[in-house]
Amino acid sequence: MLLIKNGYLIDPASETEGIRDILIQDGRICRIAEKLEGTGEACEVIDATGLTVLPGLVDVHVHFRDPGFTYKEDIDTGAAAAARGGVTTVVLMANTKPAVDQPETLQYVLEKGSQTGIHVKTCANVTVQMKGEQLTDMEQLAALGAVGFTDDGIPLMREEIVREAMNRCAKLGLPISFHEEDPTLIENNGVNRGKASAYFGIGGSPREAEISLVKRDLELALSTGACVEIQHISTKEAVELVRQAKKRGGDIHAEATPHHFTLTEEAVIQYGTNAKMNPPLRTEEDRLAIIRGLQDGTIDIIATDHAPHAAQEKAREITQAPSGIIGLETALPLAITTLVKGGYLTLREAVRKMSTNPAAMYHLDAGYLAEGGPADLILVDPDRTQVFETYASKSANTPFTGQTLTGVVEMTICKGKVIFRREE
Repeated sequence: MLLIKNGYLIDPASETEGIRDILIQDGRICRIAEKLEGTGEACEVIDATGLTVLPGLVDVHVHFRDPGFTYKEDIDTGAAAAARGGVTTVVLMANTKPAVDQPETLQYVLEKGSQTGIHVKTCANVTVQMKGEQLTDMEQLAALGAVGFTDDGIPLMREEIVREAMNRCAKLGLPISFHEEDPTLIENNGVNRGKASAYFGIGGSPREAEISLVKRDLELALSTGACVEIQHISTKEAVELVRQAKKRGGDIHAEATPHHFTLTEEAVIQYGTNAKMNPPLRTEEDRLAIIRGLQDGTIDIIATDHAPHAAQEKAREITQAPSGIIGLETALPLAITTLVKGGYLTLREAVRKMSTNPAAMYHLDAGYLAEGGPADLILVDPDRTQVFETYASKSANTPFTGQTLTGVVEMTICKGKVIFRREE
């Protein structure tokens, strides 16, 4: 048993806030009350005075690189990074090697994930070998535990394939997520076509590459009724397209990453390849449009797109280095620093987008704090600052190293067990 006392509980699902005690047994929350006492029998008491108790974060856009690229990250090190960042549930992307397009790979990921301290879920691929030509056996993969479908990392270009995939996902009742970048419009990906591409003397990625595919897929979402997520949105025009599509109905969701609401293309000029990602960081006007989308609910999910790469890979020149940054350990501090302390969202609103909403989209028993509910929760000091220098992740490719961020995860509890405890 575990008794957490005197913490300030925030539960976005029930909109509950206040000082509460929480009693945990057998991986579930038994009681929540203003005052509780332990039973005395092997009950660990945690004094959470001065701390905020939140539901464990649910990150639905994560790359653990396992199988195939485990020199960058593996399921065990990825789970450790998640725990340190207060993330108790992850949904993995399927661009591994082999890709998660066959039962054997899906079962490998889920089995290895089940041995970690967190909840590891995974999407399966939309198309075989991510070639965009032939749909996977979605029904079989769903029956074996895939929680959704995506070819994240590679855009789906054939409209008839996208439509059929949406129709099948609609029948299955599972979400399908899209990486929206038209490669025919891009010369050098990972860098915005504008000030940043001019600085490096390369072609870069124009905003139209995102806008065109977002427009297409929102129309298909409305016509098929599928649950569709627009991943890592980066342009003001795409935000507005989602806003207007949501007004027309449909089961449409949009996701923002912490780096897209925190940084602009100036960062890739300053930090080089450690700020190179797909889609790229864009302008201040785009960053603010993303924040407005978060404020009004157009963007209902915050996810990291945690994308580890080895140091030697990121040491290559800008056109040759891979895109992506790690994000599991810095996500909550970035949300608190930029969105909450910036006055754009309350902590409850931010956590709703980082926990409650993504859990609901994937039909997961997560993202809330209630009696009978899962004992997945985190203890956070939202006013304490920290400087990131080292990471639990196997990789360290991020522009946020050395920066002072507000918001510290002091403890992560998953399945009723303490899986991370911050050491002074």
